[in-house]
Amino acid sequence: MDTLSYKTISANNSTVEKQWVIVDAQAAILGRLASEVAKILRGKTKPSFTPNVDCGDNVIVINADKVRLTGDKWDAKVYVRHTGYPGGQRISTPRLLKQKSSAILVEKAVRGMLPKNRLGRKLYGNLYVYEGAEHPHAAQQPKAITL
Repeated sequence: MDTLSYKTISANNSTVEKQWVIVDAQAAILGRLASEVAKILRGKTKPSFTPNVDCGDNVIVINADKVRLTGDKWDAKVYVRHTGYPGGQRISTPRLLKQKSSAILVEKAVRGMLPKNRLGRKLYGNLYVYEGAEHPHAAQQPKAITL
């Protein structure tokens, strides 16, 4: 038996095949949508997945303003951040974030599901979230994916 057939093939930056995909968030539940988008960004849906390489696709999320939350999470869920100054703890709810921009909700949910290191920061750059149905990435010919 040829031992070369047992070699594990690891992807690297030159051998990765990245594509553009578009995901419609209309009537999608936020956490379920975010977990699927994070898997696509990470590249876990591909057979050539390598944990330490950015082998995922570029993801465009449209209709982020029509995303859903179950239960009373619009008011009960809290996002906590700190300014760095004494007494600088700030609390926000999904309802308040949606008033600013509903794209922030999807971005925060997906970012929390990515690795917390250099690779995760790079993967986050491959995410594009838009509130409406229009996006400026038509030249990339994104492939539509249903979740």
